[in-house]
Amino acid sequence: MISFLRGTVAHVGLSTAVIDLNGAGMSVYATPQTLSHLRVGDEAKLFTSMIVREDSLTLFGFADENEREVFDVLLGVSGIGPRLALAVLAVHEPEAIRVAAHTGDTKAFTKVPGIGPKVAGRLVLELAGKLVPHGTGTSSTPAVQVSAEWKPQVVAAMTSLGWSEKDATGSIDKAMADSPELVDSGNVAQILRATLRWLGQDGARAGNRVGSRG
Repeated sequence: MISFLRGTVAHVGLSTAVIDLNGAGMSVYATPQTLSHLRVGDEAKLFTSMIVREDSLTLFGFADENEREVFDVLLGVSGIGPRLALAVLAVHEPEAIRVAAHTGDTKAFTKVPGIGPKVAGRLVLELAGKLVPHGTGTSSTPAVQVSAEWKPQVVAAMTSLGWSEKDATGSIDKAMADSPELVDSGNVAQILRATLRWLGQDGARAGNRVGSRG
């Protein structure tokens, strides 16, 4: 596995750069933000993630380890490939992605070209607990904001997965009746997961409705 590249920048394109490693040119895909800091002829260091497939070996480059970590975690979401994960990082800074995942902000993910409400809902569901903002728990401001807004965000995430707003609202109320600690925390991602567990769903069968529970 290639963890990073350090060499002379030989070329900078719209979506890739070529790093000269003592005469060997390595092509790396990167976000526009990362590419904008590279200058032909200068030395650069890029942290990398290698994607190996039967017919290709592709390197993706990142300005720092935090950006690479977010990229790798995004790849763990079903239906998210490396190009789409890179697109997310092209639209949002790594910390903004952590915040969106932690607070269940599906609207932030729908700002990325190629990501609709259903995929955004899946991102929030599968990233819960995997991406958290740096310094979480050291400031009271984010907790207050999340607590005040958690229910509309959970409802939005559930409707993006296929439930009606009425069914989603009813399910949340019933699921949270026995989980006052989650209500107090206002953690959107955890409340969403708890509600889906209460429904006996894994989030994939979006066509099912609460009414079938009786």
